[in-house]
Amino acid sequence: MTITVLLADDHAILRDGLAALLQAQPDIAVVAHARDGREAIHKAAELKPDVAIMDIVMPELDGIEATRLVRRASPLTQVAILSMYSTSEHIFRAFQAGAKGYLLKESAGAELVTAVRSVHAGRRYLSQKITETVVDSYVREHQPTDPLGKLSRREHQILQLVAEGKSTADIAQTLSLSPKTVDTYRSRLMHKLDIDSFAGLVKFAIACGLTPP
Repeated sequence: MTITVLLADDHAILRDGLAALLQAQPDIAVVAHARDGREAIHKAAELKPDVAIMDIVMPELDGIEATRLVRRASPLTQVAILSMYSTSEHIFRAFQAGAKGYLLKESAGAELVTAVRSVHAGRRYLSQKITETVVDSYVREHQPTDPLGKLSRREHQILQLVAEGKSTADIAQTLSLSPKTVDTYRSRLMHKLDIDSFAGLVKFAIACGLTPP
């Protein structure tokens, strides 16, 4: 049986390289590419791939939130996060969102095929540099406070778009809201996060991995 795969990453060169690696396998077929989180959700809902490889930092919608929505749109699609971040916080958020695998970009080429087969079979996959013992211990004992946990889904979306430098008008158009409503959400965001400037919002988003430095 062929394992169908969706590749979601905003870097075309990386997508093409990973696609070539996967297409060389007789049991794996890349059926779609996505350049951002929203496109990934749309294509997952349309094509129902067996596995989605999801970059953690993408424009429009980050990989963690996109994973949550992909799992809702296509429950049988297993998601493996592709990330440059190896912190427990990022890994915890990925699994909380419904991801089945977590790969570090630095070793993705060597591990990708194994990861795809593992998550398709329903097994959790972690890059070799991340031990399951560390993750299990962290989830069981620490139950960390996710700095984004206090935000609603809409506030999360607006935070990312603000951090990407989108204007109020652009955000309003993207999310089908009025500019006044966007301003209200942004004020609420700053109050919840105790941040008093636009620059502070951007720094917070970078620290949370929503947008690259």
